[in-house]
Amino acid sequence: MSRYGKHNTALQTIGMSFYNMPYESLLVSKKQDSIFVDIFLSICTHGSSSLFLLLSLFSSLYLVLILYLTFTKSFFFFSLQRGYLQKQKTKMVAVDAGEVQTQFELKYDRASEIKAFDEMKTGVKGLVDSGISEVPRIFHQPPDIVGESYVPSATQFSIPVIDLQGVKEDPSTHTEIVKQVLNASQEWGFFQIINHGIPLSVLEEMKVRVRRFYELDNELKKQFYTRDTSKKVVYNCNFDLHTAPAANWRDTVYFDIAPDPPKPEELPEPFRDMMVEYTDRMMNLGRLLFELISEALGLNPDHLVKIDCAKGLGHLCHYYPACPQPELTIGTSKHTDSCFLTVLLQDHIGGLQVLYENQWIDVPPVPEALVVNIGDLLQLISNDRLVSVEHRVLANSIGPRVSVASFFIRETTVVEYMSHFQQKGLDGKSALLHFKI
Repeated sequence: MSRYGKHNTALQTIGMSFYNMPYESLLVSKKQDSIFVDIFLSICTHGSSSLFLLLSLFSSLYLVLILYLTFTKSFFFFSLQRGYLQKQKTKMVAVDAGEVQTQFELKYDRASEIKAFDEMKTGVKGLVDSGISEVPRIFHQPPDIVGESYVPSATQFSIPVIDLQGVKEDPSTHTEIVKQVLNASQEWGFFQIINHGIPLSVLEEMKVRVRRFYELDNELKKQFYTRDTSKKVVYNCNFDLHTAPAANWRDTVYFDIAPDPPKPEELPEPFRDMMVEYTDRMMNLGRLLFELISEALGLNPDHLVKIDCAKGLGHLCHYYPACPQPELTIGTSKHTDSCFLTVLLQDHIGGLQVLYENQWIDVPPVPEALVVNIGDLLQLISNDRLVSVEHRVLANSIGPRVSVASFFIRETTVVEYMSHFQQKGLDGKSALLHFKI
């Protein structure tokens, strides 16, 4: 056998020795001496002039193999342990989060907090007067609503402003105003009016009286605080406080003023010598607006007045205190008005927005102007020719903001409907047509 053949045979023998050895024998130190003896005898049996070289080579290979197996085994157990610990950590985080969430939910009892807040009878203003620096959780709006609140208003659109100067004196001016009212009512559902006939002094004094009411001593205001909507004067914070998903940052006092006005002694003191004048002037303006809208719809000027669209009137006097975190809440959630027509007196602070082409458009305060918007009932009886659109009021870090919304309404009762139905008889026509234009 050649010299190299002997070397190959020796190496094969060494390899077989490693192959046949159990894995444990390579790691347990007590067996390492016997391994070396076996390998040495195997080499001597085959003979080699390069015995020293082979032993050196074997020793190097052996050390590499030991290190490799040791590292592999250690890495396996390390990975297993790491995975186990990671799972345990994840479980702990999940458990902790669940416990925190559960504890938070247990701590935040919305119904109880609303009840406690309502029973204070001091509204949002009472919270602000107490010095709060954070908005209470019951006023937090859902994230999508809060996000929507901060969509920048479009600047390429603006609410129409209609000048009523000469509407009764000049026929050509009258005709032009009717066209403007129709266009604004069909496209926007909102418009502002100037030169409307109500003196600026009356408008300013009405805003003063609203502020004066909310600045009354809490004990004086509490006698008007109620959830009984059958009363002529209703003061509270959010009519839907107990049912809405989130409360609005607003207090309101409502006056059911026409056709059956409350007695003077039923009114809060700040309004007693002001409500009659303001109501009379608003009723006159309402009749004028209904005449213009009637003509815009191709009807006789007195049509909407004759069907009592201007018969009922209510005033909502809103108070929006300055909000420490306006990004968390809203002054008035988006809605449409359920009346025939609304005429709004707002102060200089602003915050009213109208939804137009899926964008929120500011309704900026215009000196001496009033805001007019179409209500749901007018859209209904006009067969959707006129539109009642969504609007809202943002919360603001400055304030208080005050406004007076005058709603023209008419009750259609079941008794009235059934009476007409019975008089009409079964003539094949819907009784609802009687209540449409």
